[in-house]
Amino acid sequence: MLQRKVIQQLAKWKNQENHHAILLNGARQVGKTTAVKMFAADNYKHFVEINFLKQPAAKAAFDGALDTRSIVLGLSAMGFGPFVEGETLVFFDEIQECPKARTAIKFLVEEGRYDYIESGSLLGINYKDIPSYPVGFEDEVMVYPLDFEEFLWAKGIDSSVIDLLGDCYKEKRPVPEVVHEQIFRCWREYLVVGGMPDVVQTFVSQDDFGHVVQTQRSIMATYRADIAKYAGKDKVVVRQIMDAIPAELGKQDKRFILANLEKGASRRKYENPTQWLVDAGIAYYSFNTKAFELPFEASENRSLYKLYLVDTGLMSSMLLRNMQLQVMTGDIGINEGALVENQIACTLASKAIPLHYYDKKSRQELDFVYSDNGKINIIEVKSGKDYHRHVSLDAARESFGNKIGSSIVFGPCNIEHSDNTTYLPLYMAMFI
Repeated sequence: MLQRKVIQQLAKWKNQENHHAILLNGARQVGKTTAVKMFAADNYKHFVEINFLKQPAAKAAFDGALDTRSIVLGLSAMGFGPFVEGETLVFFDEIQECPKARTAIKFLVEEGRYDYIESGSLLGINYKDIPSYPVGFEDEVMVYPLDFEEFLWAKGIDSSVIDLLGDCYKEKRPVPEVVHEQIFRCWREYLVVGGMPDVVQTFVSQDDFGHVVQTQRSIMATYRADIAKYAGKDKVVVRQIMDAIPAELGKQDKRFILANLEKGASRRKYENPTQWLVDAGIAYYSFNTKAFELPFEASENRSLYKLYLVDTGLMSSMLLRNMQLQVMTGDIGINEGALVENQIACTLASKAIPLHYYDKKSRQELDFVYSDNGKINIIEVKSGKDYHRHVSLDAARESFGNKIGSSIVFGPCNIEHSDNTTYLPLYMAMFI
């Protein structure tokens, strides 16, 4: 079984006195259910799992009174249990399918007889009304695909190696070359495998890479099925946008241009379908900021944006087709910029860093800018050997030097530092 950081978060939650319910949110197939099962096996004598998508009859237990006794009686009569006070974790999976269960959390937590975890994949999609949200009685935790550190764990890389990388990052000293080469090789694998748990497990346990691609395509088929089922009248446009993300990121400026989808396309037609993908956790917005000032939200130009896919491995299966193995070995002449920038975006998003890029009249474009202690940090992403060339970053430092905290270039390099710019290997984004 794969090690996941979210299990550590759940253990910390359990040890808190008078804790609330915990709500695991995130895109489908990122490993929420598996993490809960692993956590329950190690921490509870009894585990009651109710999946409202697979077991829709369980919804009836929430049709009457929403106190613990009534609900438990109803669930017990359906064969769920045992419910042992103080020793049981109750898991409501796919809770978006039963809005009344979400409402009931307030009363169940107040009575405090059992621990509760909720999980859902389309919680941002309001296709079913929730009578009353349990505000103040649940803590939300976002779950993402495996990050690069978790991928290294899956690969069997010893923690001492990861600790060495962390020390090099903090001290800004080069990683020993033999370690650097090995980890960079793992990073290239991560670019095409991604972090979806089923895909990673297939990769580390099977020799045939074709099975990895099949698993990735199966997940994309699940996403398309969700779009068909839940996106209503916008389903055709939602799918069109999702399928266009790899190609749009593959362009030189990487901005998502609606005119590339449809001549004369209006933002009004595409805004809600794009937001659907974001709310479903499948895509991330990065909005243009037209002023080098904090907060960026005050100067967002929401008509100019980039779109990133939740998992770079899934994107590689769409963009590269049969060229993944060449990327893993570094023996390829195509531009990897789309994959590399997508992965840095996913890393920042998983750390709850809002995504913005700076662009002054199509000049001085900076890939990522974010706030840190009242200063503006700049990240430039380079996939090629010309990573020392960064005209826009140089111009920004000249114009806004007093506003800038750090300027980092991630590239195919070891750790370097010159002219107020730090160069970091692409895999070190995990330490941001």
